[in-house]
Parts: sequence; structure tokens; C-alpha cells
Amino acid sequence: MHHTITNKPVWIILFSFLASNMPLTAQETTKPNIILILTDDMGYGDISSYGGPYGTPHIDKMAEEGIRFTNYYSAAPICSPSRVGLLTGMAPGRWNFTTFLNNKEANRHAEQKDFLDPGAPTVAKFLKTAGYTTAHFGKWHMGGGRDVTEAPNFDQYGFDEWASTYESPDPDPLLTATDWIWSDQDSIKRWDRTAYFVDRTLRFLEENKGKPCYINLWPDDVHTPWVPEGAEGLREGFQGEPNFAAVLAEYDRQIGRLMEGLKRLGIDDNTLVIFTSDNGPMPNFRQDRSKQLRGSKLSLYEGGIRLPFIVRWPGKINRAVDSTSVIAANDLLPSFCRMAGARPDRHYRSDGEDRSDALLGKASRRRKAIYWEYGRNDTAFNYPKGKNRSPALAMREKNWKFLMNADGSGVELYDLATDQTESHNVAAENEALVRRFTASMLDWWKGLPAYQVN
Repeated sequence: MHHTITNKPVWIILFSFLASNMPLTAQETTKPNIILILTDDMGYGDISSYGGPYGTPHIDKMAEEGIRFTNYYSAAPICSPSRVGLLTGMAPGRWNFTTFLNNKEANRHAEQKDFLDPGAPTVAKFLKTAGYTTAHFGKWHMGGGRDVTEAPNFDQYGFDEWASTYESPDPDPLLTATDWIWSDQDSIKRWDRTAYFVDRTLRFLEENKGKPCYINLWPDDVHTPWVPEGAEGLREGFQGEPNFAAVLAEYDRQIGRLMEGLKRLGIDDNTLVIFTSDNGPMPNFRQDRSKQLRGSKLSLYEGGIRLPFIVRWPGKINRAVDSTSVIAANDLLPSFCRMAGARPDRHYRSDGEDRSDALLGKASRRRKAIYWEYGRNDTAFNYPKGKNRSPALAMREKNWKFLMNADGSGVELYDLATDQTESHNVAAENEALVRRFTASMLDWWKGLPAYQVN
């Protein structure tokens, strides 16, 4: 039986006791701790500091104390490939990831592998060479779950400690009482998961005091199902907006607990925290979860790939809003390596670029174009419907956003400087640009490896 004290599970009481008794001495290293918070399915407009309708005071405080970027892009409009892009700094298609990992048959229809190659380069592997201790707490979804039983474990990707959910090679038994993503039988209830991952993060930092730490804090909030505490009193079901608002409020509170925990540990000034999301929202209600940007999760329009991105490092960066720097998920690995003094393997080639100067407050234009793909066939890629369904390929170069299908159809061109909602296709008026972007896009697309069955 799962006992409680003052209506809270024992694990919360235990970790709260540990946190309250953590020593306050400063960390004995000059290398920064790095915590990458990857929210699940959070839209550009979910945070109130980005103009959203929901109150997120603790996340807003992060933005007030750091840099709030307005032009950050995920590597894909859905979870598994977007996470591969973050972890490897490379286009997910280079590792045959195209959509969310499912069972083996569905993965074949989607023309993708069942798990990430353990030989892939990762930020955790590279930072370990610079003396970092590494951990992954939260959702993985890059191999494991359903009928994929042979996925490599976390240590093969460079992690020293982990606690993860059903869609991983080593599900935490406290979170997976049954063979599925969540259950009423789980020892840690759905509404307490983020608190659990935050506490694991703080405990890991406390146990490795004096060592530089890299942590993936990747909760599965605010992904559906939205199951807040007392959800039985909210009658719209697990995809209704009242449930979403309640889950978001609790998620925001836990981010505040993380920030307070860093201060109690005495490592706040030496900890770089990045806050972002893996892809756009679904459902998008009145399109306000993407702040009226066109699209949603599963779409290459802005609402599916442009996301909140906050960088906080007290004493190192000043408060700012950066609308100049265009940041891509693939940029984070080379940027973290630069900031941590780590050297990637000499054969490694990122699809991103080192943007550490921008992360530290020096706004700048990017050099590389950003490329995406989503929608290889009509069997596995049949959502979303209507005007939010995008062509299968996209790129951004400076303020231009270009989309098309691999066969050359569906050409669309938008000037994001004047049309962030992608309402006015100006391809017909810019034939020379369309020709150049078409050639560039097809060169990139043809450079991805052909899919081969596992």
C-alpha cells in the first residue's frame, strides 16, 4: 500500500526532508551545472510571459531573471525526433527518426528505427569527457516500450543515473505499475510525476556536490492525459481545458520548487537552466496555446515548431528579451560543449551551430539555415487536418520560411518579419527565391540516409 502523511506520498516527505537539510556551501567547481528542462507538448502561448492566457508565475520569474528568446525552434513537430535532435545536435532523420516511436509495425510504416543507435553522439557522452556527471529524469521516448524490448539502456547514451517513464528501456517501477504510459495503480500518481522528477534532480545535485552535473529534466507534463489531483471533479475529461489549466499550474509550481532547491543547495549562481518544449501543443483550443501561430503539434507551421525558450544563469547573464537570435534545438549540443569546455569527437558534425554567445546574452544572427521534415507518407502521417496540415519539408533562412513536399508540390513562402501567422503565401511573387530554396531543400532532403528495416 502507498502510505501518505498529511495527504502527501512518503517519497515527497522524504525528498522534502533531504532538500531542507542540504548544506548551503558553494559548489567547488567553475564548470557550470547544466539543467535542460524539456516540457512535453507545451505551446508558445502557454506561458503568460509569452502572452498566454494562463498564469505561470514561477516560469515567468525565470524569464524575468534570464533571457526570454522569441525565435527558438524544435528539431521536429513531435516528440521522438525532436528529442533525438536535442540529444545528438543532428537532424533526427540522420538517425531514421521521423515521428513518435510506436510498436515495430507502426515504426516500419513511418519509415523509422525502433530505437536510437547507441553509437550516436550525445551531449551526455561529450560532457562526460569534460568531467561531468550526467542524469536523465523524465520521459525518454527514443527507444523502449510497447513491443520494443531490446532498446539499449541509458548508460549506453552517456547517462550515469536515470528515472524514466513507460516509453523507455528501463521504466521506473514507481511510475509504471502496468504495461502502459500511466495507471491509477502507479505508486506515484500522474499529478505527482513532475514533483518526483524535480526531487530526483535536486537529490542528484546534492549527492554530486562539487562535481559539474548535466541533467535532462524531461517531465511528461503538459502532455495529455491531463490528470490533476482531484480530477474526478472536473467533468470535461482528460483533454478538457480545466484539467489542462490545473496541470499547468502544478507544473509551474514544481519549476518554482526546482529554482528554490538550487538556492538551498548553494549552487544557483553556478547553474545554467534552459527551459523549453519538445514540440507544439495539441489540442490547441482556440489556437491560443500557440499564441495564434498557425499549426500545432504534428505541423511544420510555426505553431508546431516555434516554442518558448528561457535561459537563466544568475550572475552570468542579464535580464533580456532576445528577438534577434534564431536558435534551433540542434544548436544546444555544440553550445553546451563550448560552455562546459567539452570537445566533441573530431568526426562529429552538428546540424546546428555554436550559439553559446547568444545563450550568454550576446544577441546575434545565425549563419545556418534550419531544415525540418514531417510527413513521409499518408499512412503514418495523416494529422493534423485542414489548414494546420503543412507540407512535408520546411526551412527557415533569415526571415524567410519555405515549405514544400518532396515531389516539389505544395510550395509556400512566408516573410516571418511581417507574417508570423503564415497567412500570406508570397511564393508567386518571389520566383528566384523559390528556385534557390527548392534546390537547397532537396539537397538537404536527399542527404538524409535511406531508411532500412531494423
